Amino acid sequence: MTRNQDVDVQQFLDQHPFSGFQWLVFGLCFFIVLLDGFDTAAIGYIAPSLIKEWGVSKPALAPVLSAALFGLAAGALSAGPLADRFGRKRLLVASVLLFGVACLASSFASSLTELTVLRFITGIGLGAAMPNAVTLMSEYCPGARRATLTNAMFCGFPLGASLGGFLAAWMIPQWGWRSVLLLGGIAPLVLTVALLFLLPESVRYMVAKGFPVERIRAVLARIGASAANAGRFVLSEQSAAGSAGSGVGVVLSRAYVVGSVSLWVAYFMGLVIFYALINWMPVLFKDAGLAPRDATLISALFPLGGVGAILFGWLMDRFNANRVIAIGYALTALAIFAIGQVVGNVGLLVAVVFGAGAIMNTAQSSMPALAAAFYPTRGRATGVAWMLGIGRFGGIAGSFLVAQLSAMQMRFDQIFTVVAIPAFIAVAALLVKQAVHPEKAGNGGNGRGKATEVAAH
Repeated sequence: MTRNQDVDVQQFLDQHPFSGFQWLVFGLCFFIVLLDGFDTAAIGYIAPSLIKEWGVSKPALAPVLSAALFGLAAGALSAGPLADRFGRKRLLVASVLLFGVACLASSFASSLTELTVLRFITGIGLGAAMPNAVTLMSEYCPGARRATLTNAMFCGFPLGASLGGFLAAWMIPQWGWRSVLLLGGIAPLVLTVALLFLLPESVRYMVAKGFPVERIRAVLARIGASAANAGRFVLSEQSAAGSAGSGVGVVLSRAYVVGSVSLWVAYFMGLVIFYALINWMPVLFKDAGLAPRDATLISALFPLGGVGAILFGWLMDRFNANRVIAIGYALTALAIFAIGQVVGNVGLLVAVVFGAGAIMNTAQSSMPALAAAFYPTRGRATGVAWMLGIGRFGGIAGSFLVAQLSAMQMRFDQIFTVVAIPAFIAVAALLVKQAVHPEKAGNGGNGRGKATEVAAH
């Protein structure tokens, strides 16, 4: 290779083995998302302790349970366009630092109002971190393995949420509910230091923004030595960005808007289910007669099942990604309904909760990879972030939904029947996306022709 030869970044990634450098990016992004999941779910696991210590009713907990979700929405909606403008790494470091400091401060809260405000600030950081971790990871992946690797990285979220449940069941009896938030604050601060020194900027972003070729060459040389001889790097896209000058312009353009809305609706409905259950299952199971510790441990099985996203990633890389996820949501509806039917049998309840979590979280955890494949580099961070941000309002709706159903004195089985309905709406949204934006099998969700977008000299 001569110094004058053009090197297509995606072809370079496709042609080289997945390197130790890329595994480093994977690991850092995995831990970002894991801590995101831990801090997001922590409030649900400490909810029974708050009811007992502060003497509040279940409906009164709805604001504090949903405060982080408002912050998550605000963080994602703002951080996506900022990351498309200023870079993925800067936003990731700032967001992890923010949610670490805010969660640490939450452990010292003395009232529901104070805790609600701090959870909102925590949510801003959480909301900004996740979509940028997904975007950065997807931009370091070879095309044939993008969905598999991105989904595997995203498994950190349900694992973190589940880890929070197991740790809460162990920590709260010994040190109280504040210890859970204390841990959720210290860990991100340690990770922030590692990100500053170890996390690279997205190589695709650097090419798209015309960074100096020496900087791009130095990064790609850590993946394959042949990059050191490249004279120019070019960036080809599965989909052209068109004439839109910003990430928001791409996402809302005529070429993408139907697919964007379909992604928003599907993710929104999935989070209605996820947060309705992750926030309220410990309380609902306790009210159904389970011991508080058992209720927490069984509830923790629900997000643990999200590791199945690796299988869905493999399927998305080989078959039609829209249909793969739609099938997952259809099975989710049946599984959530089943939880409401088996509460009287603890052994069966354990199996059904884990199975429902495996199906539901697998489908939901696959959505960011679907969005990352749908958008071009110029709008990818915004596209992924806006899907996650708008979806967070589904989490808010889910938190208030169960509070309202409880206030209406609905039975345990009736609550789970209602919570299952949004999964069918998610199925419909994905089928609309497939109809308007037909995707080929094995393209990770994007089947359009390539178009060279930009070159870095």
